[in-house]
Amino acid sequence: MPYVKTRDGTDIYVKDWGNGRPVVLIHGWPLSSDMWDAQSMALADAGFRVIAYDRRGFGRSGQPWSGYDYDTLADDLADVLEATGANENVTLVGFSMGGGEVARYMSRHGGKGVISTALLGSVVPYMLKTDDNPNGVPEATLQEIGDGIKKDRADFFRNTFFGQFFGVGTFSSPVSDEVLHTATRIAMDASLKATLACAESFGHTDFRGDLASFTVPTLIVHGTADKTVPIDATAREAVKGIPDAQLVEYDGEPHGFTETARDRITKDLLTFLGDPGQQSFVGGNKSSEPLTA
Repeated sequence: MPYVKTRDGTDIYVKDWGNGRPVVLIHGWPLSSDMWDAQSMALADAGFRVIAYDRRGFGRSGQPWSGYDYDTLADDLADVLEATGANENVTLVGFSMGGGEVARYMSRHGGKGVISTALLGSVVPYMLKTDDNPNGVPEATLQEIGDGIKKDRADFFRNTFFGQFFGVGTFSSPVSDEVLHTATRIAMDASLKATLACAESFGHTDFRGDLASFTVPTLIVHGTADKTVPIDATAREAVKGIPDAQLVEYDGEPHGFTETARDRITKDLLTFLGDPGQQSFVGGNKSSEPLTA
């Protein structure tokens, strides 16, 4: 079943690997479910059922003109869960923009079927810099993203965005040129409409009111050197508002730590998830220390 049709008729491409307790992986902007392949393989090999899908407008999914607000995106997530039969004992894992889908699903759909969540480099609770969110991203910076995309999308992604995303510097690069080229190619597969509309959504949606809906154990992981999604406005605020949350900070890691710290995040997810044979949440490390060194 490679495609799920949402309530508004949009085709969503779904990868469904392995068997066991379901773990649903929600990708970041402007990528696709392919960003999760290394983690998906490891989790499936460990005995979990891994479901990863392409957000509407991205990857192999349909490219409708509308529906890039978080209410609709959370409904898409609900439709994927329903169509795949992953409606109980589910762990939701959202990276970057994908953390917003997790938050809005927990509030809008009451966290139906979910027993644990993970927010990785997530935009939750609020990206935009405002008087009551002083550590956020200035409006002018968010506007530069849209302007760069409109001027020359391929150049913006290859030579500006993904360099910062993966922490590429003048004298060091934690990823290969091939990774940068592949990320750019995946970003270019998305529709221009979806790319711009989702940037507007993740940059301006306030999820602070959704935090109380996280009523399950939650793992929050964020790189301290993240220049794309600042940790002070997101992860360090999210852990204050989510009752049963643990924050693990990856010292010196950039936004794209699912690639630059691939083995570490895979191990931390497996530790958090616990025994795949258990049909209730028994994982997690509640100490204040990092799950891995």
